[in-house]
Amino acid sequence: MDAVALSRLWDERWPGSSKLPYELRNVRDRWVRFHTLPESRRYPGSPAEYDTILARNNAILAELVTAPEILVITAGYSDTPEPREPCRSPETVAVHPGATYWTSVPMEDAPGAESWMHLYASRTPWSVGCVDSLLRQVADDVIANVVVADAGLRWLCHPYDGGIDVILPSEGERDALRRRHLEWLSAHPGGL
Repeated sequence: MDAVALSRLWDERWPGSSKLPYELRNVRDRWVRFHTLPESRRYPGSPAEYDTILARNNAILAELVTAPEILVITAGYSDTPEPREPCRSPETVAVHPGATYWTSVPMEDAPGAESWMHLYASRTPWSVGCVDSLLRQVADDVIANVVVADAGLRWLCHPYDGGIDVILPSEGERDALRRRHLEWLSAHPGGL
């Protein structure tokens, strides 16, 4: 993974956008959120509900992926601008073992506190279900701040415990994806 090339591509595709996964929804004109369980429930309580979460995530990804590979990004954390190993949890390493360090981003915390998110990336051959072990850890809130993207960063998906934020290249593409999955949208007026 060429970290410099990836950063250059990010700046080209998402100028001015934060690399913090939880801030990607700030690209409001191209963002849509889907809930991964009926009635906007956050956590699965049965094997059938895990199946629903994985099915919804994979349905979205299958509609977006047009290349043989995807980009997977996971996070580690520290109180320094440079990652100190081990900054990624053992659970993260277990489901994203081939990742290499990409970049570090400061996080907003309490005044006077300093914390950093360190992003690790890898290219992964695409097939439906290829990131299921990662998505299960996200669904259980064991891992956070994951991004699955087109290898060319044309679209971004941020799965979280309870849903998936999708950021698309245009409003039209966002609106079309939203229309195809109306039953997965939130009833919240802000789309949350």
